Amino acid sequence: MANEIPMLLAALEAAWAEGKQTALATVVRVIGSAYRREGAKMLVREDGGSACMISGGCLEQEMIEIAMQILARGRAERTIFDYNEEKTWWPGCGGTVEVWVEPVEPQGMLHRWLQEATDSEPSVLATVIEGGEGRVWLKPNGALEGQITPPELHEQVVRIARQMQGGTSRPTTRYVQEAEVFFDVSSPIPELVLFGAGHDAKPMANQALVLGFKVTVVDARPELLQGFEGCQTIQAAHDEYAQKISLTPRQHVIIMNHHLDIDRQALRFALESPARYVGMLGPRNRLEKILDALKNEGFVPSPEQMARLRNPIGLDIGAESPEEIAVAAIAEIVALQRGFQGGFLNDKKAGIHEAATVPLLT
Repeated sequence: MANEIPMLLAALEAAWAEGKQTALATVVRVIGSAYRREGAKMLVREDGGSACMISGGCLEQEMIEIAMQILARGRAERTIFDYNEEKTWWPGCGGTVEVWVEPVEPQGMLHRWLQEATDSEPSVLATVIEGGEGRVWLKPNGALEGQITPPELHEQVVRIARQMQGGTSRPTTRYVQEAEVFFDVSSPIPELVLFGAGHDAKPMANQALVLGFKVTVVDARPELLQGFEGCQTIQAAHDEYAQKISLTPRQHVIIMNHHLDIDRQALRFALESPARYVGMLGPRNRLEKILDALKNEGFVPSPEQMARLRNPIGLDIGAESPEEIAVAAIAEIVALQRGFQGGFLNDKKAGIHEAATVPLLT
């Protein structure tokens, strides 16, 4: 959901520039089936304008009307949409969606949390929905802002927030000492680094951009780095990687130079970095040749490094064209980020929003 935060912020700034009040609607609990899950957000202006969605279109118009009423009252409220198909005429997903709606003030805690929600490290915003009062913001550096009452509830909420910040938790509402508390966990903008700016790199970059990734393209040939709108480009030969590129644990790497020697250098550089995902385009026998060449020059990847290496990359959808390969490859990264296996939903026995029991990409 990190890709939506910039849109929400832009809509906030535009509304405030026009002197319009705004409210943020956040899904805090889903029971049963629903189009979107906890943490989904939608901005509503006092004049009825909106940005982003909390469902597939079933809730938005009613949510606008409710949010405008909440803005007029000037206080945060929870609203519940019960779209059980046996109880309502609305042909929705048949679930119950609880939404927390609150006015947004310039430079208030919620606004500042949104501004920092796409930083490189996660933070947690914990809001008491019922059974207490207040909100706390646990920042990436461990600093704490805000207060919850009663004090014993504050202490337990902070303890849970610290646990969630250090793991792979997603937004959720929990019962804490008989209070209901929504823990909103920020999701830093995912990053993709492409080594290789060939013909098939543009569809890969474009697909990642559509899904909100920050994309960097690396190639030694300046003429090939033209036309990557929305991407950062770095002109660098393989012997310049260390000087011009700094990979981080938040980044995903796809190597697609289509040149054995250059791919070999890029693979070693990526594996020796802390990048969380290293994908090598091409068949397994090609990767084996590259690994053999690396072994001959004295580099044997460790088990931890090999665990981050994926080849062939992408979900098994029979992709053939560059555009289809891009869909398959980026879909694999999304699945690994969320802890999903990437198979057919038709064959899945658990709920469609239930991740694997063990994180697939840490």
